[in-house]
Amino acid sequence: MIERIDTGQRMSKIVKHNGVAYLCGQVGAGDSVTEQTTDCLARVQALLDKAGSSRDRILQAIVWLSDMDDFAEMNAVWDAWVPEGHAPARACGEAKLSRDVLKVEIIVTAACD
Repeated sequence: MIERIDTGQRMSKIVKHNGVAYLCGQVGAGDSVTEQTTDCLARVQALLDKAGSSRDRILQAIVWLSDMDDFAEMNAVWDAWVPEGHAPARACGEAKLSRDVLKVEIIVTAACD
């Protein structure tokens, strides 16, 4: 069974299938990479909660930065957020994001109930 949560015309915020939650990409508010990453991860957390999952159940994360020079700044926030011993498989790359003011977008896949 496939369960879609918060579905609109273009996408669902969460799609659950066979014990896995696929979250839509999240961006955050703020001027700096630190602020945007912090807000972005708070949004990821809210979706994980809604999906019946948690940070220690993340299987994979894909991080897009508008500028790879921001890698260390983003990682400082990420490393503090991910529970020790529960780091997911992760990729990080540079991409042109949907709006010029965006500096980071994170896509998460997690085990769920």
